[in-house]
Amino acid sequence: MSLDTFLHNLHFDIEKASPPDWEVDWEDAPLPFKLYRGLPQFPLTLEVPLTLDGPADFSRRGEGGIGHFLWYAYGLTQISQAPRASDPDDLMQSFRRYPPSGGGLYPSELYVYLKTEGFPDGVYHYDAAHHRLVLLREGNFDSYLTKSLGDRCNLSACFGVIFVSTMFWKNFFKYNNFSYRLQGLDAGGLIGQLLEVAKRFGMNTKVCFQFLDRAINHLLGLSEEEESTYAMIALSKERANVCTSDKNTEAVTSADLCRELPDIQTEHYVRSLVVKEFPMVTTMNRASMIETSRTIQPIEPKEGRKCEGHVIALPIVKRLSYDLASVCKKRFSPEMDFVLGKVSQVQLALLLQESTASFAYRNDLDKSSVDTEHRVSIYVSLYNVEDLENGSYQYDGKTHSLLLIRPGDHRLQLQSGMSLDILNFQQVPICIHVAGDRTYFKSQLGYRGYRIQQMEAGMLVQRILLAASALGMNGHPLLGFDVHMCDELYKMSGSQGKTSLIQIPIAPYRNRPWLKAGLHS
Repeated sequence: MSLDTFLHNLHFDIEKASPPDWEVDWEDAPLPFKLYRGLPQFPLTLEVPLTLDGPADFSRRGEGGIGHFLWYAYGLTQISQAPRASDPDDLMQSFRRYPPSGGGLYPSELYVYLKTEGFPDGVYHYDAAHHRLVLLREGNFDSYLTKSLGDRCNLSACFGVIFVSTMFWKNFFKYNNFSYRLQGLDAGGLIGQLLEVAKRFGMNTKVCFQFLDRAINHLLGLSEEEESTYAMIALSKERANVCTSDKNTEAVTSADLCRELPDIQTEHYVRSLVVKEFPMVTTMNRASMIETSRTIQPIEPKEGRKCEGHVIALPIVKRLSYDLASVCKKRFSPEMDFVLGKVSQVQLALLLQESTASFAYRNDLDKSSVDTEHRVSIYVSLYNVEDLENGSYQYDGKTHSLLLIRPGDHRLQLQSGMSLDILNFQQVPICIHVAGDRTYFKSQLGYRGYRIQQMEAGMLVQRILLAASALGMNGHPLLGFDVHMCDELYKMSGSQGKTSLIQIPIAPYRNRPWLKAGLHS
């Protein structure tokens, strides 16, 4: 199967992406977290703050700051038990984290490069199971990392770098090749959470999607046949410190950098006795890699294209202010627990404005951080919203307005497009579709563009979910929907050149019958 066909099937024909006879061996499932053995360990404080209601100076949080930051970003925060649909007497137990993950499998892992008090300078793995850091390499790697980013980030002025990786087997064992699409979205959801938590800790960030993959994997001691880095987030205390470096250095390759550092030999535990091969996933990963810093550069934005329709100005509202800790605790995916209720225009305006405003972030793709058109955008199907005609709309964040595309109640159409009837669209007043370019900027980013698009979609999805939770509602991200039908619903497939990436029904909800407890002091 060609790579283009593989990506087309992942998006438009999910059934063709994986073999029809795939069977999940739950008895040999991997752990949802990575466990290193025989390496120096640095326990992190378990006395995490119970509220995150505003920005605070990271330096004032002391040595516990980095631990608190990592726990809220990707720590084990909840344990839940719920009856299985097939056998109500059999309880299904799972550990949950605040970012969403397909099937609750959490294929992403976090690594940290730290230069801060309380820890030796070096590269660590965040052991979420024990809330501790595991030292992989000790030393200062500013020069190595700066060169791996093509000199596009001033890491010497940063106190740390977060690496978001994907362990392929952690969700391939269930989803087969479809896991490749999920892995990008999961990484994006985690990045979105990282950036929101960083704001509460007074950190300044820059997300880097372009780097020398093999050089970074070599630094972390990762085997690209098992795990690979997807994104890097530079952390600094001062906003200006994360700016692009002014140095003009010669181009380097991954091979050049790998020769600068010796291999590291590590041992880790995944629990699965049999780890099957996933050749299409590793082939896509290799095809997405950057080998020389010469190709690391911003991309040219595409001109925004809009369809014609009636423009409706939404109420002018202030940015939402909320306690992130409380909102994260309340967030879950309701499935059949949605309850239809009338949504006010103010609630809708707050949801859409907060989702797009909080999504703005510094990265290595945009030439300028000022007034940049987002590569992912929001379309929404509405029913029973105060003083708004039922129909499908496009949201324009710059003008804070809706563009009516197709009037009417589209809930039955959305229900018929579901591959599994896991929720009732008759109970859903708001259904958001995150959309992106159909070609995922392939002409400029190659196959890496697909992975980046999925991550940016996941980042926006997490902002939508947090805003919904802050407004007393909840959302359920879905990929099992008819993409062709939804693209037609919003007239995307023509001159707009866009496509629906993920579907998020949003509504009030009733509490689910489950036993749930928080894992915090």
